[in-house]
Amino acid sequence: MSSKGWYYAQLEAVQYEMRARPDMFFLYELTAPRVAVPKPLDLEKEFGRERVYNSSINELWMASAAIGAGLIGSRVIAYIPYQGGTIPFDVIRQFAGKVRYKTGGVASVPVVFFIEESGQSPTLSVQHSDYDEDIYFAHMAGIKVVVPSTVYDAKGLMHAAIRDPDPVVYINPGRLKSLVEDVPDEPFEVPFGKAVLRKAGRDMTIVGYGPVMPYVQSVATKLTAQGINAEVVDLRSLFPLDRDALIASARKTHKLLSVEAGKYSYGVGAEVLATVAEAVPGTVFRRIAYSDAPPPAAASMFNWMQVTEDRILAAAQALARAK
Repeated sequence: MSSKGWYYAQLEAVQYEMRARPDMFFLYELTAPRVAVPKPLDLEKEFGRERVYNSSINELWMASAAIGAGLIGSRVIAYIPYQGGTIPFDVIRQFAGKVRYKTGGVASVPVVFFIEESGQSPTLSVQHSDYDEDIYFAHMAGIKVVVPSTVYDAKGLMHAAIRDPDPVVYINPGRLKSLVEDVPDEPFEVPFGKAVLRKAGRDMTIVGYGPVMPYVQSVATKLTAQGINAEVVDLRSLFPLDRDALIASARKTHKLLSVEAGKYSYGVGAEVLATVAEAVPGTVFRRIAYSDAPPPAAASMFNWMQVTEDRILAAAQALARAK
């Protein structure tokens, strides 16, 4: 157990898996897989350029090459930075997600699409902002989608993604990269399809994932000081979704607030609410999400539109008063 930053924990997981799998390789563009703290870790230096390949700026090629390598049995990570997250959308949907089905289970694509979540910070130009890319990929049949919110989960989900026999979209929330935690040095997996209870409560359930979780947990603390005992559920995995955890919590509290940094309409929150509405009649709902508009570059406009701690707190207080 030692103190690790977000990116270090992820690369530590990749390093372990690459040492264990001589045929595994890592594709990247722009940002080399290296970090200096708490100690130097440089995948390209350790494994060489044949296994850690610096691509040209061509996300569609990277995804296609990864799929081809996966089809012949290699484990592959395609690291796609913030401006290219949705460019390989079609090849991931048509090929990576459908290969196992089309071949009757004979072939699989053990590839991790390591995609930077963009549009979560002001001043990015609109063409570089796809703040709701997580739900795009979660709509795809045959694709697993995970979004960590802690350094522990960032490492554990990476191990699980690399070891999975099917394609995984690993969304990397940019707003969380400054987090530092004590994380086990040895490898471990965080299982897909299992939400985690961050805080037990009885008065309401607050569900979130990824970049909104620090806000959600801060709001839960403030609610406790106001005499409102909120239960906090972190999804971690968007597909498969832990519907059992959502239903179990809603049956206890009968009030549910869904919080997401993605688009309001047709988003994760809508699926969360629909899941609970079908199973727990009488549950009272609220949801907070990003506006149904492209992320603006102007900081003032962005800050007005995005999900904030104040908005979450106001929604939770209104839900607490609702009958």
